[in-house]
Amino acid sequence: MSDRFLCQQCILPSTFPGISFNEKGVCNHCQRYKGEDATVALQEKYEQKFLKLLEERKTKSSYDVIVAYSGGKDSTYTLDVFVNRYQLRVLALTFDNTFISPKALVNIGKVCGSLGVDSLIIKPAPQVLRKIFRTAATQELYSAKTLERASTICTSCIGMVKGIVLRTALEKHIPFVGFGWSPGQAPVQSSVMRTNPALMQGTQKAILKPLLEIAGDAVLPYFVTEEQFTQKELFPWNIHPLAFLHYDEQDITERISQFGWERPNDTDPNSSNCTLNAFANQVHRKRYDFHPYVWEIANMVRTGVLSREEGIEKIEPPEDIKMVAYSQKELGVD
Repeated sequence: MSDRFLCQQCILPSTFPGISFNEKGVCNHCQRYKGEDATVALQEKYEQKFLKLLEERKTKSSYDVIVAYSGGKDSTYTLDVFVNRYQLRVLALTFDNTFISPKALVNIGKVCGSLGVDSLIIKPAPQVLRKIFRTAATQELYSAKTLERASTICTSCIGMVKGIVLRTALEKHIPFVGFGWSPGQAPVQSSVMRTNPALMQGTQKAILKPLLEIAGDAVLPYFVTEEQFTQKELFPWNIHPLAFLHYDEQDITERISQFGWERPNDTDPNSSNCTLNAFANQVHRKRYDFHPYVWEIANMVRTGVLSREEGIEKIEPPEDIKMVAYSQKELGVD
C-alpha cells in the first residue's frame, strides 16, 4: 500500500491494528514505553520471584520443569538456562509438526544429549496436520486479536504445542512449564505466572473448536481434558526466562553452539526450526498487510535488544520463494 509507513522509533507499520502516531511519527506503543531502567528493574523483580518459587515448590516429580522445545535458537538457550543457571531437572517436549527442519531435528538430539536432558518427541499423523495447515492458509480461524501476534497457521500449531505441554505437565505432576519466548513475544510481567485453569480452558476452546471442525477427534490427544481442568491444584507455573534475563542474539548463538547447535539454512529469518514459517508469514502479510512477527520484533527494537535496522531486515524483505514453494507443494495449495 502506498500510504503504509513505519513508526519512526520502532518498526510497527501504520497497518497494524489499533496503532496511532504523534506528530513525530512515533507510535502509541513507543510513547507508553517507560525506558530501560524500568525494564531492568522489572526483570530483576521477576527473576527473584522465580527463585523464590524454586525454593518453595519442592517436588517428588521426576522433573522440575517441562520445556516446549522446538529445536530453535531461543528454546535451546532456554534449556541451557534451566539446566545450567538454575540446576533443574528438565524434560524437553518437542511437537513435531512435520515441518521441522532436518537440521533442527539433529540439533534437538545433540543439545539434549549434551545437556543431559530427557527428550520426548510427539509427532501427529502428517495428514491431520496438513489438513489443518492447509485450511489455515485459506480461511481465518481465530479472533482478530490473536492475529496481531501470530499467523493463523502458527496459531494452530502453537495451540497444540501449548495444549500437549500442559497436558503432559499435569499427567507427570511437573510444577513448571518453560517456554523459549523471546523478550518481544511476552512482557516481563507474564514471565512468571501461575496457569489459570479457567482462563486456559477458555483459551483452549477458542483454538480447539475450529480444529475439531477441520480434523475431528484426531486432535484431542494434544489438548487438556475436561477432567484435568478440575485438578486445579496440579496446574503449573509458566516460566519465560528470556523475558527477565539479558538477551543478545549473537551471544546466545555462540553459547548454544557449545552444545552442538547449528543454524538451519532452510528456514526464514524469524525461525530457526520451522520450514513452514515463510509460507505462513507470506499468507498473513497478503491477508492483513503486516508481518505476523512485527509485534515481537518491534518490542525488541523498542527495548534495545535489536537495532531498528536489524528489526526492519527481519520483517520487510519478501519471503524466500523456494521456501514458500516447498510448503505449498507439501500442503497442496497454490
